[in-house]
Amino acid sequence: MNLTRHTDYGLRVLMVLAAARERPDPKMSTAEIAGLFDISLHHLHKVVQGLQQGGFVHTSRGRGGGLTLAHPPAEVSVGAVVRALEPNLHVVECFGDGVCALLPGCGLKGVLASAQDAFLSCLDEVSLADITQQNPAVRLLASGAV
Repeated sequence: MNLTRHTDYGLRVLMVLAAARERPDPKMSTAEIAGLFDISLHHLHKVVQGLQQGGFVHTSRGRGGGLTLAHPPAEVSVGAVVRALEPNLHVVECFGDGVCALLPGCGLKGVLASAQDAFLSCLDEVSLADITQQNPAVRLLASGAV
């Protein structure tokens, strides 16, 4: 399974926001985050919009505004984030609207569906806290020391 950059950036944003909770002011601007990861501010705005629509972040505009996590990191499942941000989780074309000459008797579709379910199930077991708490690089980024 290959995740899009959109989802990759979304997970990175959430990780750095989780680490930023240790700062006196945990809010981070999109410009600050874009600079940390050297990604386009325009692209990051789209990512943040998806995170906000998924209920993962709170945003506030204006002076003193920024992004914060909507929930404690231990309550945010990586699987939920992936499901919310990925436009298409289909491993193969026949999972979507694709047509296959082997259907309905294909033995591969069931195996791939099981593998996809296992992948997502594994991600469901991991929280945002699990992937950030013991990660000094993320905490260093969020502190602004880099």
